[in-house]
Amino acid sequence: MNDLENEEKPKNERSVHVAEPAMTAAAMNGVAAAAALQSVFQRVNQAAEKAGRVSDQIRVVAVSKTKPISMVRQVYDAGHRSFGENYVQEIIEKAPQLPEDIEWHFIGNLQSNKVKPLLTGVPNLKMVESVDDEKIANMLDRVVGNIGRKPLKVLVQVNTSGEESKFGVEPSGCVGLAKHVKEACSNLVFSGLMTIGMADYTSTPENFKMLAKCRSEVCKELGIPEEQCELSMGMSGDFELAIELGSTNVRIGSTIFGAREYPKKK
Repeated sequence: MNDLENEEKPKNERSVHVAEPAMTAAAMNGVAAAAALQSVFQRVNQAAEKAGRVSDQIRVVAVSKTKPISMVRQVYDAGHRSFGENYVQEIIEKAPQLPEDIEWHFIGNLQSNKVKPLLTGVPNLKMVESVDDEKIANMLDRVVGNIGRKPLKVLVQVNTSGEESKFGVEPSGCVGLAKHVKEACSNLVFSGLMTIGMADYTSTPENFKMLAKCRSEVCKELGIPEEQCELSMGMSGDFELAIELGSTNVRIGSTIFGAREYPKKK
């Protein structure tokens, strides 16, 4: 230590603290979301280990529905790249304002008249997880071809719970729809199956087991290895169980971003 470091400061000399600007609520929420993401990865790792699986085989899609771009950016800055949205209008507004290397998943119900806005508005759309009939498959196939983008990965959504409120093809129809996508839609890449478990989770194991059964039937019919057919199942309330039952793609929203913020009805 040198003499300058040993000198005592004058007693009347005070250190000056420069106040930093307070973080905005959105920035604070973004920091919390980034921290929550790391907790989710820890839980994914634990669930995979419990099932004797490798966590690298499981994709976490951060679902930012109703959340501001600033929060998405914080999670992106933490190193994450897979994000999902439920509404076409929301994803086509967010995507152009965020980095191009984000891999967007569209996970909501898709109407025919929204296909072109979705595909033209989100060039970095990686996957549509919610193909539930031949009509929407054909529309996606046609628009992908017309705009000249590379083939689009899609999942067939299966209604494994039998609830009328849920979209998706019946389990008995999943083989036919998967076959149609693979054989009749040259601009689409059939990549697997998706489902949404029951909201109260009481029948979720059965829902997930049903999707795994559907995968076996689809892969047998199409002659493809099961490891090449994704299972997108599991959300904030049940993703660990989904991983134990074979999920390769979990869609996590509120556990990362907090409760969704819908506009108050007037």
